Amino acid sequence: MSRKRPHRFAPAVLLAAVVLMLAACGVEYPNSTFNHTSDLNTAIDALWDRLLLLGTIVFVFVEVLLIFTIYKFRKRPGGAPAKQIHGHAALEITWTVIPALILVLIAVPTVRTIFKTQAKAPAGSLEVTVIGHQWWWEFRYPSLGITTANELYIPAGKTVNFTLQSRDVIHSFWTPQLGGKRDLITNRTNYLWYTVNADLAENVFNGFCTEYCGASHANMRFRVYTVSPDKFDSWTKRQQANGVMSPIPSVAAAPVVALASVAGSKAKAPATPPAPASQLAVDGYVYPLAQMPKWTIPQTPVPSEIKFDDALLAGGDSARGHEMVANTKNMGTVPCLTCHIIRGEYTAMGLKDDVAAGPNLTHIASRHTFAAGLYPTTPANLARWIKNAQVMKPGSLMTVLGAGEYNPMLKKTNGSTALDDRQIADIVAYLMALK
Repeated sequence: MSRKRPHRFAPAVLLAAVVLMLAACGVEYPNSTFNHTSDLNTAIDALWDRLLLLGTIVFVFVEVLLIFTIYKFRKRPGGAPAKQIHGHAALEITWTVIPALILVLIAVPTVRTIFKTQAKAPAGSLEVTVIGHQWWWEFRYPSLGITTANELYIPAGKTVNFTLQSRDVIHSFWTPQLGGKRDLITNRTNYLWYTVNADLAENVFNGFCTEYCGASHANMRFRVYTVSPDKFDSWTKRQQANGVMSPIPSVAAAPVVALASVAGSKAKAPATPPAPASQLAVDGYVYPLAQMPKWTIPQTPVPSEIKFDDALLAGGDSARGHEMVANTKNMGTVPCLTCHIIRGEYTAMGLKDDVAAGPNLTHIASRHTFAAGLYPTTPANLARWIKNAQVMKPGSLMTVLGAGEYNPMLKKTNGSTALDDRQIADIVAYLMALK
């Protein structure tokens, strides 16, 4: 019977060690939390460094003592029997006092950091309400009157106070590079605040839900854009405007008539057409797509089973799409505004921002991602999402709108009265004009 010798495993162990060493040589750690990028992150990282140092000292001390003891008191041939020690008061006091001192060294900085990070946000902080949904993020700036989704803009150098709420199950809000993971709990409001370093303007960070929340938990992401205060003000100006099309709709299209009513009112459209949408659009800052790091651009593969005629997207009619989405001619074709808000449009259910079931679409074309950061905001991706969001993102509550597509909510295949590719192309043209 042959025996396995330890040296036979040496090549495998050596290979594993080399792989680990090479992995540690990488220069990019896009989602590392060990950064001093905010005051909260710096405080937590400093605590980690101290505890790691103390833990290493204790580990080395204990291991050296253990090895010394094993060597000194090992059993030797012909050696005397080990001496048993009972009731050694000095020894018992020593091994009680030393752990107590270690715990004090750990507890004092830990409690100090907890009090610092759990304190109320400083006066004058920017207020942002974060609402977790299955499976997307809603961001509101109550003092600015802005509601957006899945992309968060904050000014570098200014304290931001996050009010964390959930509309369904427990979620967890975390941007690893900025620190501060905290849960969003149903029927409870949690708070989190931090100040991003002033020199970190013009940066993008990945955000995640880090509490399992259902079928699409892994697809519940967001982006954080840290910008200079003046660019944040410019972005704010854009986001506060109504949802209007820019650039000018297609020449062949009829003039767009925007309803004057705000969401929830029953006012009728004005008797005379307003100025073209392009004249109503408000310029404002949007983080340049070309400057986004590669690790912040989603690489999710588009399901091949959703077939769409991409050639139709080039001829999409934004005015016709607006008629369908906003129901300006009582077409009743698309139930978009049953769940979504487009500021300045009348909603089918009289929705307001605090009860909307789906993401706010007012400036969707100014966002680089959609579907909770799962896909880049491109016409081709939006078209497939509208056609069958259930395939694009399993578990999504977005209804299936494409003709001939299977609707798992209704457990049947959509008939010919659902949207065809031409209609979807028109709706995409309208959405891509909401900048």
